[in-house]
Amino acid sequence: MSKKQKKNLIRIISSLFLLIIIHFIPVKNKYVEFGMYMVPYLIVGHDILKKAFLSIKNHEPFDENFLMSVATIGAIALGEYHEGVEVMLFYQIGEWFQSYAVGKSRKNIAALMDIRPDYANIEKDGEIVQVDPNEIGIGEEIIVKVGEKIPIDGIVTEGNTSLNTSALTGESKPKDVGVNDQVISGCINMTSPIRIKTTKLFTDSTVSKVLDLIENATSNKSKSEDFISKFARYYTPAVCYSALALAIIPPLFIRITAGHWDFATWIFRALTFLVISCPCALVISIPLSFFAGIGGASKEGILIKGSNYLELLSKTRYVAFDKTGTVTLGIFEVTTIHNSDLDKEKLLEYAAYAEAYSNHPIGKSILKEYKNKIDKDRIKSVKEIAGKGVLALIDDKEVLVGNQKLMDENGIKVNECHDEGTIIHIAVDKSYKGHIHIGDKIKDTSKKALEELKKAGVRKNIMLTGDDENTAISVSEKLGFDEVYYKLLPQDKVDRVNNLLKQKKENEAVVFVGDGINDAPVIALADVGIAMGSLGSDAAIEAADVVLMDDDPLKVSKAIKIANKCMRIVYENITFAICVKIITLILSAFGIAQMWLAIFADVGVMIIAVINAIRALGVKNL
Repeated sequence: MSKKQKKNLIRIISSLFLLIIIHFIPVKNKYVEFGMYMVPYLIVGHDILKKAFLSIKNHEPFDENFLMSVATIGAIALGEYHEGVEVMLFYQIGEWFQSYAVGKSRKNIAALMDIRPDYANIEKDGEIVQVDPNEIGIGEEIIVKVGEKIPIDGIVTEGNTSLNTSALTGESKPKDVGVNDQVISGCINMTSPIRIKTTKLFTDSTVSKVLDLIENATSNKSKSEDFISKFARYYTPAVCYSALALAIIPPLFIRITAGHWDFATWIFRALTFLVISCPCALVISIPLSFFAGIGGASKEGILIKGSNYLELLSKTRYVAFDKTGTVTLGIFEVTTIHNSDLDKEKLLEYAAYAEAYSNHPIGKSILKEYKNKIDKDRIKSVKEIAGKGVLALIDDKEVLVGNQKLMDENGIKVNECHDEGTIIHIAVDKSYKGHIHIGDKIKDTSKKALEELKKAGVRKNIMLTGDDENTAISVSEKLGFDEVYYKLLPQDKVDRVNNLLKQKKENEAVVFVGDGINDAPVIALADVGIAMGSLGSDAAIEAADVVLMDDDPLKVSKAIKIANKCMRIVYENITFAICVKIITLILSAFGIAQMWLAIFADVGVMIIAVINAIRALGVKNL
């Protein structure tokens, strides 16, 4: 609990205590009674009165502070001291509950803020010294001691250890790493010191990007939040004028028809009307529900960039997946080499030299299998052909390395391979030399992820991949995709997602899940783009609306379930608040609703709505 919350709680308890004491003290002098009630009133309500005064001064009077001030001052002016103090007291109780709820949901954000490292260790003149992480460049070596946070993304060059990744991924199981393993910033070193060669600047590292995503999450508002903001903007002035009309018109009518004034009765009804009409429950609970949902998701390693994407996720009916690195591990290994008129070692050498500058996982797997040092002087030129492969000039020989589509375009007949996996064909000077078979393992949670998506209301799960037909269909059948499209270039994936966007109904959403740089255009195009954050490319993460920090496809269904729960709570609060308001407003206009009911319709409804909103934080067992 913050100092401000403690201070407000003391004010509330003090006022409540004084109110109880005053209730049992018999007072006959109305001026003494007035003075006694003003003490708890000012203790609990002076900040509301001050805010109302400033709102009037700034020519923006129509807010909840103005409504509370007018209603309570009016009740006191009519001699209803007890009611005036009670309204202000219960309003402040509601405000305290709201403040506590926001504070609780912010703890998830605050916990993530703690992952930002304050320093990096470097070795200087044989000693370890601490420096600002911003001063570390790419390729420099840093040391991470036991219990310290990794400050910058990099590759382990010395040591073996276990990392606590829970602050980033929500996964409690430690991750073991050793030499040549990639590590990301924000993880805590648990068992042994390690040396890391940085691969990014501090500002571009995972921890900085994660914090930037979270800090900007509240700037993207949902349609529900925009509706409530606009609703309050027009609703508050409307009820103020309605209350004024209720205080003036009926007494005038009574004067004309019955010949006497009855201002006191109708002013009190108007004040009751004002208290009831305060839109606090909606204005506070709806944004709080979204904030709690985003906070709960972030604790599970699901970073949602705004409440608008949370709302769209709840409408998900189509989910399109990339294959490599998304439903498969993206860890490729050369399994077999089928050569033609070259020996296997020479075939692998040509492939490795052609892929020498590649960052693609398939290219890296070929280089890993080759093992020998690459002589860059032998490579005269390299041209990457998106979605197809590489054209390189090696030892003055034209080398083509890629899929069958690349070979077909160059008029090269290939030897078909029916092995399951990715087939990389090699041709030298337009002559086919053989192919390399590369395998990729399906993620353990991929099948369950698709099953859970169906349970969450998804109509179709679709796989979009650049792989060949055999590999794509094999993976699709194992996992249970509804549709599969293969041999797709990046622009083909865009076309497929565009078709889905045209098929969907107005209240439905299309989600695309991917991890590679080639997925960035599709991620940006979909209603909600989801990127795998741990292994994914920076471009994909930047384009994404949702980032999964542990690359687990099962988190896609969890994100949708969180969104469904959050929207259910939002609609519950909207329905409950509006229904209670309408009923009690009608009752107050006819004098049936007294001030105690007005207090419930305002503060009671707000407290119930806020408590309901806090439920959005509970996402662990979804």
